[in-house]
Amino acid sequence: MSMHPPDRWLQPSLHPVYVRLLCAELRRRGFSEAEILQGTRLSWDDLHASNLFLSLEQVRRVVLRALALSDCPWLGLVVGQSTQLSAHGAPGYAAMAARDVGQVLMVMQRFVALRQRVAHFDVETEGGLALLLREDLVADEFRTYLMGHFAGAMVRLMETITGQDLRARVTIHWPFEEPACAQAYREFCPQCSFGATALRIELPLDLLTCPSLAPDAEAYRVAWRDCERLLTQQEKGNVTSRVQQRLVACEGEYPTLEQMAEIEHVSARTLIRHLREEGVTYQQLLDGVREELACWLLVQTPLSVEAIAERLGYQDTSNFSRTFRRWLGVTPREFRGATDSL
Repeated sequence: MSMHPPDRWLQPSLHPVYVRLLCAELRRRGFSEAEILQGTRLSWDDLHASNLFLSLEQVRRVVLRALALSDCPWLGLVVGQSTQLSAHGAPGYAAMAARDVGQVLMVMQRFVALRQRVAHFDVETEGGLALLLREDLVADEFRTYLMGHFAGAMVRLMETITGQDLRARVTIHWPFEEPACAQAYREFCPQCSFGATALRIELPLDLLTCPSLAPDAEAYRVAWRDCERLLTQQEKGNVTSRVQQRLVACEGEYPTLEQMAEIEHVSARTLIRHLREEGVTYQQLLDGVREELACWLLVQTPLSVEAIAERLGYQDTSNFSRTFRRWLGVTPREFRGATDSL
């Protein structure tokens, strides 16, 4: 069972590009689109067309499916190593134009939320250079995958910026017990240890002033400004993400369209228009949030179907069951039974 409340798991947490990279790795291994997303309740077209953040619960389903298909416990490390700078979007472009590694770290610290809200980086410079990943949400089931992806992508970023092979100069402390496949981690970074309290990447202190391969002061200034603009937009949120986050935070009593419009300080007609411009309707967002929460509660809690229906705002359990069948093609009890048997 998860130690985090459902609203934490269902809030938008990760840019879909990082899940697309995982899907691309599975495609390279010969798996089809249908095989990759089987049982994840995600659409291949939607995943590759939208840049709306995925919830950690959605990411969890894809990662666990990928680990089962690939039979590669260190898959996160593989995907992280293949993550090119452009995958990081605007922060990646700013990092490429930075003067030196010190500026790169400033970019990654300041703008990490533009790509993910799962964790944040701290930088230590006393006695050496160390990057610490502080997890805002600990995902036990696939933590090894996430930590591998973070570390692999960060080392790849540093090597791209500096043009150096850093693996012999890096020490990585992994925040999980030594796995049976530990050799794969040692091949990536010979100096590593397991059982740390947090992911810690130690680098030579002189790397801070190591010049970038392609410094461009004007491009850096423009890219930094773009990142600040995007961060401001993200903090305000587009209409879809704001409404989605408000709905996820609800407990049982979901606002009507008119009530949500009042919360947004616009008319119902304006809210409908804004959502339509972003390709969704209010009912689609409400159904999506209810579906995700229903599935999460059925899998992660022992609550009865009746209690779940009530929590989702359904007065009639049979109405909830009919709606759930429309969503997923099975009843809530059938869904829970199929999940329990896995």
